[in-house]
Amino acid sequence: MDIRNYRDAWGVPHLRAGSAAELAWAQGRNAALDRAWQIEVERHRAQGTSASFLGSGAVGWDRFARQSRLDDTARRCFERLEPATAAWITSYVDGVNAGLDEGAGRAPQFASTGLAPTPWQPWVPLGIWLSTHILFAGFPTKLWREEVARALGEDVIDLFATDGMGQAGSNGWLVDADRTASGAPLIAGDPHRFIEDPGIYQQIHLACPEFDVVGLAVPGVPGIAHFGHTGSVAWAITNAMADYQDLYREQFRERDGKLEALGPDGWRSVSVHSETIEVADADPVTVEVVETERGPVIIGGPGEAESISLRIPPRVTGELGFDALPALLWARTVGDVDRAFDRWAEPVNVVQAADTEGGVLHRVAGRVPVRHPDNMLRVVPAWQAGHDWDGWHESPRRPVDGIAVMANERSIAGPLGVEFAPPHRAERIRTLLHEQHSWTAEGMAVVHMDTQLDSAKPLLRLVAGADGLSPEAARLRERLAGWNRRMDADSEVAAAYARLRSVVVRLVAEHPALEKLAGQVDPGAYPEALRPWLALVPKVAFALEGLLVTSALPELDRQDLVRRALEEATAAPTAATWGETHRLAPWQAEPDGEPEEWPGLSGDQDCVLSTSSIPGISDLSARGPAARYVWDLARRDDSLWVVPLGASGAAGDPHRRDQLPLWLHGGFVPVITDWNQLTEEDMPAEHATRSRTAVHEAAVDGFGTVRVVPLDPAADAALVHRWVTEERARYWGMAGHTRQQVQEIYEFVDSLATHHAYLVHRDDEPVALFQTYEPGADPVGECYDVQPGDFGIHLLVGPPAAGASQRGFTSALMTALVGFVLKDPQVLRVVVEPDARNEKAVARMVRSGFVLGPEIDKPEKRAQLAFLSRETLDSWALVGP
Repeated sequence: MDIRNYRDAWGVPHLRAGSAAELAWAQGRNAALDRAWQIEVERHRAQGTSASFLGSGAVGWDRFARQSRLDDTARRCFERLEPATAAWITSYVDGVNAGLDEGAGRAPQFASTGLAPTPWQPWVPLGIWLSTHILFAGFPTKLWREEVARALGEDVIDLFATDGMGQAGSNGWLVDADRTASGAPLIAGDPHRFIEDPGIYQQIHLACPEFDVVGLAVPGVPGIAHFGHTGSVAWAITNAMADYQDLYREQFRERDGKLEALGPDGWRSVSVHSETIEVADADPVTVEVVETERGPVIIGGPGEAESISLRIPPRVTGELGFDALPALLWARTVGDVDRAFDRWAEPVNVVQAADTEGGVLHRVAGRVPVRHPDNMLRVVPAWQAGHDWDGWHESPRRPVDGIAVMANERSIAGPLGVEFAPPHRAERIRTLLHEQHSWTAEGMAVVHMDTQLDSAKPLLRLVAGADGLSPEAARLRERLAGWNRRMDADSEVAAAYARLRSVVVRLVAEHPALEKLAGQVDPGAYPEALRPWLALVPKVAFALEGLLVTSALPELDRQDLVRRALEEATAAPTAATWGETHRLAPWQAEPDGEPEEWPGLSGDQDCVLSTSSIPGISDLSARGPAARYVWDLARRDDSLWVVPLGASGAAGDPHRRDQLPLWLHGGFVPVITDWNQLTEEDMPAEHATRSRTAVHEAAVDGFGTVRVVPLDPAADAALVHRWVTEERARYWGMAGHTRQQVQEIYEFVDSLATHHAYLVHRDDEPVALFQTYEPGADPVGECYDVQPGDFGIHLLVGPPAAGASQRGFTSALMTALVGFVLKDPQVLRVVVEPDARNEKAVARMVRSGFVLGPEIDKPEKRAQLAFLSRETLDSWALVGP
């Protein structure tokens, strides 16, 4: 394989390879080396097997993963992929498997938990994607609304509507050419996720002859799905807050020993089986996995008081959208990005893109089913007609007029969802962007780091109106009256406001107006993975702005409540500054050392710098900008990016934490694509560049250097599988073959002394598959009179991306291959046997001097025999075909 690994000064991996398939392999191997523990944890979470090494604390998630059938859905979606995409993903997985053992040696968590890496299956990246995003649409909110309706009434079912901790959002903005100093667009933003150690996003540079892309990859998943820059086009996404997952209340019965569920058309059979969750520190747990026509049952089950099934698009269609991933890497224009995202399924995102030709894009991508409005609000009865899915919504689009902002608010995706983020972040970003017309990449830090908290206004108005206060409480009121609403880490007033807000949250949650709701909701009755959506205090915290102004709770005396809160807030000790308690708290599956003292943060939930805590419970921040980026379309190397911790997840690596100081204070790491500024790493001998010795090498004028190397059935399986299963290679006879079947075929060929397979390279890029055989030892020898010196060949030229569409390409390639054939003086005549239906190939051979023989019937095809004499070969080698 022709693979080279580089690093920049920040440890960011820059990978080069001779083909897209080899590059996918290199990306997979890099993920295994830099993020072995992270990707293995994610693999096991997708499979529902993480408790086997993390212990009983992981059983809740494993149960949900098993019951929702994440791994099986991933397998289904993999089987529906286009063959080329499946081969590309398989190559990535082969790379992961090649690097896992070495990567595990760099991560002490493997030894401490006793986890031993095992080979990945090709669909694992799809499972990781599903597991990571299954809760993005926030379907558990429907369970909460049911509780609200039962406790407080149907008319207040949306009382707590807001963007809460369970969902992931983002900021993103596009500034067109008229508002930048360079005269080319800028795209910037930051995805908001749980901050993980190591991070969910990996900075990476991927280059091969077909494309050259920088972006933020998800370790364990090939390509660059969310944020990328190909040099001529860049794109970014954020959560559209669409509603595309439904919950159905199920009824079961047993009839003739079989389980059935009641649907709108009567009783239908149900799929049931049991699975066992192995637990490292406890006895195994048996899980009953039940699936109705709606979907997997994730709450209750047969014999339970309540049973609820989950319906999601990938489970219904078998499509996750991964065919978009390679298309994005090949994108050159906004139109290419647009067409790639037409294939997208889940999660549903808002996309922004711009290219160097002046094109801009602002659209929604993903699948949202058309169905009854009640499906979007709550759990619906499975047996009632009218709750099925009826096609898919059109993807909304908007023109870009100077700037375009996406911050999870109700705007472009409004028709597709129910709950959106408050408008504060989006409005603040627009305000800041309108303040100047000559933006640069460096200047975007002032937007990324803005800490103005406009959602504080309702509470501050109530504070200003409070009277009858003690002197201490009155002083706090006056301090807040002069506050600039900036949630800065060094702000004492921000700390005082946060303390007051937490008290208000608690007092609202304890108020008799919500007493019935507080006493009714039993989070323990729901799966552990869904409980964050069903706790009252966090719900109050994130809906506080609305609860302080709504008329739906007339018995709630807000002015009196705030007065009481002011008194209580002054009576308790208060942190000196906001950053003293508002500290980073990354999620770690298993700490690999002593507990760390994480730094204090600026920002808050509704600031542009969205570092979320849970008022009333903790000021610690578990969610925030999981990366920041600025894509410059004038010059890609003027782009900027940063992640919360560092490029590496390996213990002891100098680049594991080195970006944290920059991330904290709005700094960036430069995007570097100049290979001369990078440091090349040594590859292991078994993976070194040009590791296989060429059996033939020749320079062809005006074409390049052609090298013929023996085919490695395992290492080259993904590439060859992609070639032989394309429609253009239908006459090769392997359409529909799996990668494993292709590998096994060439392992058999490799075992024969009379048959040989080679990869043909032009300037180190694989461009053709070349096979030779002795006709007398082949089934074709039974179909004609084999002559001494007969020598059989097959040639499959690679896809156009590898150069096959260039005029004269095949002729130039054959010139070099004839030289290879002529090296053996015993070859007197070349024999070929293309499919007789392949008229173009037959005509090409006749033009090249082949003499047609008879048509013959072989088990797999009707073939046209043709022969080329040594004399013709000699003249061909001299002047070319």
